[in-house]
Amino acid sequence: MRVPPERFGTKLEETVMDILKRGYDYRGRQEGGYEGRLHPELGMILAVTKIVDIEDGRVIPGDGAAYHPTTFEMLVFKPELHEIVDGEVVEIVDFGAFVRFASFDGLVHVSQLTDDFIVYDKKRGALVGKETRRALEVGDRVRARVVAVSLNPEKTKESKINLTMRQPALGKFEWIMEEKQKAKKKEK
Repeated sequence: MRVPPERFGTKLEETVMDILKRGYDYRGRQEGGYEGRLHPELGMILAVTKIVDIEDGRVIPGDGAAYHPTTFEMLVFKPELHEIVDGEVVEIVDFGAFVRFASFDGLVHVSQLTDDFIVYDKKRGALVGKETRRALEVGDRVRARVVAVSLNPEKTKESKINLTMRQPALGKFEWIMEEKQKAKKKEK
């Protein structure tokens, strides 16, 4: 962990935690730390949670900063194929809905929403089932299954996650509850 000279004299653990979370470039300017970065093997780093150990630092000639070998813990999330995720609809477009879960946005294509034929209602900003009249809008909470994952650590915005809601117990939370109530009535 690089601690710039202007941070010398501060509490080392607090300084290192700040740098881990927010980060500094080689001149001591803030550039962003680990939080919010996509690691190719670990997934999205949501938070640096704990410093386990900070070893004695070494000064590198020509730099002036102290480099401390540091061990720390992080909270990470990496979407896995077939995983069930809960999220919120953040955007509706004519070809589907974008759902935010953890730090990712996934796409539920219109063909993966329901078994119903889906129509895009531009005025309402909603995807509506032609027969059921069930609507999906921005702000709706949904449960979906991950069907494809392509993560790009260099360009996080180019990462693609495809979702489906066409299986039992998936979809808008209200739809799931309606299906459960229908099933209970059939049992009686």
